[in-house]
Amino acid sequence: MNKFSWYDAASIEEAQKEVNATVSQTIQPDSPENAAVFKASGIDLLDLMKEGLSGPAKVVGIRNIPGLDEISFDPEKGLRVGAMVTLSQISGDDRIKANYLALHQAASRAATPQIRNMATLGGNLAQRTHCWYFRSKELVCFRKGSSTCFAHVGENENHAIMSYGYCVSIHSSSLATALMAFDSIVEIKDKDGKIRLVPIKNFFVLPTVDRTRENILEPGELMTAVILPAPKRNTVSYYIKMGSRKSQDWPMAEVAVVAELSGNVCKSVNVALGAAAPVPLISKLANDSITGKTITEATAAEAGRAAMQIALPLSENGYKIPVFQTIIKRALLAVV
Repeated sequence: MNKFSWYDAASIEEAQKEVNATVSQTIQPDSPENAAVFKASGIDLLDLMKEGLSGPAKVVGIRNIPGLDEISFDPEKGLRVGAMVTLSQISGDDRIKANYLALHQAASRAATPQIRNMATLGGNLAQRTHCWYFRSKELVCFRKGSSTCFAHVGENENHAIMSYGYCVSIHSSSLATALMAFDSIVEIKDKDGKIRLVPIKNFFVLPTVDRTRENILEPGELMTAVILPAPKRNTVSYYIKMGSRKSQDWPMAEVAVVAELSGNVCKSVNVALGAAAPVPLISKLANDSITGKTITEATAAEAGRAAMQIALPLSENGYKIPVFQTIIKRALLAVV
């Protein structure tokens, strides 16, 4: 790990004055000199620094900035979760569990208790991919500026099966999958002090658009909160994660479902997929398949099959198709 200086910011404005780069930029061959980046809990950033992939000259801590670690809920306005709220806070908040169960479940099942006590919402959403080729200092993959995606012909059992273009990495945030299903809004403060409200589906960036990053944040821009709309009457949700191990593991596949019901009839639904693509996705095919129908074993299974119609598995990850089909079915059945 390279030497770096530390700055503990006391306000958003103070932090923004010190920062001149994103973590993604520090991994590229043309990384800015004397790069200064934000640090939330620092779990992913410090991993990248220890792995020799990122070497900022200055790290700007935002943990002690007032207001970023707060959760507020209004039944009419919805839920606002500050960017520095930890996963443990999310999983332990009774209001979230009662009104946004899928988000509670995603936070509760991420990583380990020790990491959940440190990891923040903002850091979880902004983390880089954990593709093992990207994380290798010795390999300059497509995302790091070369023309080669090693996973295309290498070990790709954990990689994407849809919407991937030339890069088959998957996004690592479990919270993002649940937040996608809830049609969440990301609140961003730019360097001029202006607030932008960005639908979460527009926050993430496919490698076909820009291979150097996974989100739209520019240098000095700070994610300040995520906003979830007020739950409609008779809206229920559920989240399922599948991994090689029951805990302490990255997901092989994950699904979040948010459905508005009339009895057992699905009036509207969002089926979100994680670990399927370089960004979390809403499966329009699954949504269309189940909307307007009574949720039964047969219709839930059909929604799972519909979602996988566009899957293009690689040499070693075809197993993901039946896994996704099964957990989509299970998540839909769990909401009725």
